[in-house]
Amino acid sequence: MRREDANRMRKKLLNQRLFTKMPRFSGYLVLVTFLLASCKPQDKEIVKNDLPNILFIFADDLGYGDLEVYNANSKTLTPNLNQLAKEGVRFTEAYCPVSVCSPSRYALMTGEYPWRSWKKSGVMRNYEPSMIAEETLTLPQMLTNAGYQTVGFGKWHLGTTFPTTDGEVPVGYGKFHDEQNGANIDFNQPLSDGPMDRGFQHWFGFSCASECWLFEDKKIVGAIQHDLYTTEAASPGEGLMELPLEDFLPSITKKSINYLQKFKSEASDKPFFLYYSPYVPHIPLAVSNEFIGKTEAGPYGDYVFELDHYIGELLQALDKLGLRENTLIIFASDNGSQFIATHAGQEGEAHSNSPSEVNKEINPDAHRPNYPYRGTKWSVYEGGVRTPLIASWKGNFPEGHVSDQLIALNDVLPTLATLVGEKIPEGASRDGYNLLPFFYGDRVDTEKRESVVVRGSGESYALRAGKWKVVGRGDYPFTSPGKLYDLAEDPGETKNIYAENPELADKLLNQLNEHLASAMGGF
Repeated sequence: MRREDANRMRKKLLNQRLFTKMPRFSGYLVLVTFLLASCKPQDKEIVKNDLPNILFIFADDLGYGDLEVYNANSKTLTPNLNQLAKEGVRFTEAYCPVSVCSPSRYALMTGEYPWRSWKKSGVMRNYEPSMIAEETLTLPQMLTNAGYQTVGFGKWHLGTTFPTTDGEVPVGYGKFHDEQNGANIDFNQPLSDGPMDRGFQHWFGFSCASECWLFEDKKIVGAIQHDLYTTEAASPGEGLMELPLEDFLPSITKKSINYLQKFKSEASDKPFFLYYSPYVPHIPLAVSNEFIGKTEAGPYGDYVFELDHYIGELLQALDKLGLRENTLIIFASDNGSQFIATHAGQEGEAHSNSPSEVNKEINPDAHRPNYPYRGTKWSVYEGGVRTPLIASWKGNFPEGHVSDQLIALNDVLPTLATLVGEKIPEGASRDGYNLLPFFYGDRVDTEKRESVVVRGSGESYALRAGKWKVVGRGDYPFTSPGKLYDLAEDPGETKNIYAENPELADKLLNQLNEHLASAMGGF
């Protein structure tokens, strides 16, 4: 079969959506099998060559209402993300399984809820080992198996093991701050148990920001410099860069673009998976001088604008290199914003990364990062667990489509596995669904996600099912009465209607308990 014939057949099958009524993970595999069977032996690479490049952009602590395309009243500026939404599919019912960083990143990377890991709650602290078990299939591993180059730039925050000079755990282990941080780190030995050991073929960035250490592949090459943390007790020797935090976003953007340029010049026969994971707009708000005061949403809004600017640079590079046409782009945030409201003149540095110090003052003219939802990062309310999710693939996904299909970060791995023709092994990605048909705008009789479990930063759990959301009360296993919200009528979760709907509420609460019992080995 000639290349143009194979492409024509592929598009025809996609247009017919023959795979949408098939079981999870099977559709694209059937398509690939069909095309391979029709090709001569020497033509079999055509199918893999036609797979899209994949760019995943993962913001850090960005609110649902920060993007103008999600919130008409937003006081930030997000022209590039607005345009991306116009060119693709915008999901309005997308969830981070947990309203803090590491657990949501775990869900993205594994297709599983994070309470299946050894880290049952909270985020990864300094120098802790990988949250992802060695035998667990990850998103970059799956794509490597499918023939992709896998590269990552930015924040990992899923654990990395650092070598030490005395064989003990690094000073500061299990903390977020220690005056003697890094005092016994051995800078001459390679790291282990990090992104390179979980599927990435190249990495530049850090694991946990408070560790400070920048590493390229498995070698420490520098340190982030900012006021919240310290590296003075360490003895790295000569040659390690010191990178101010405000330079980290431009740096990983430049490195990402350099990778794209190299990819283009080498004319690789493998597509790429580029994981672009900025530490923005997470505090401290390290806004570059050229963006300070550019929005009406204070330093936080300026930081969101700066993030959008560098995302724009990355997208422009794809265009200039002729790579945009066959690159699937997905954008999401790992959880909601920690800010209830921000406004011009606000002191961004006055806020710490602690729920006890959230600024609860709401200026009538303020920007509300998680609008229209209640709660912030750390909370089980919608403002903490909703994420803006946008997917664009020119000529394939419909432009300007808005989907209300329930979707979670857990679903990215199985959805992309279906797209690239990779069969997921039994027992992997246990909490993810293949939702690929919905990226094409389909509303058909196909398997879809009916509910999602979400959690706050502690042990607060909730179940979203249809328009209903039940929140557990007290400790798991949860008992009546809890909290029940009708999100269709009350998206702000202002009215607890548990008492008016006790049978429905208890049914949903039992579903939540049953899931947790199954995932965590019983009550």
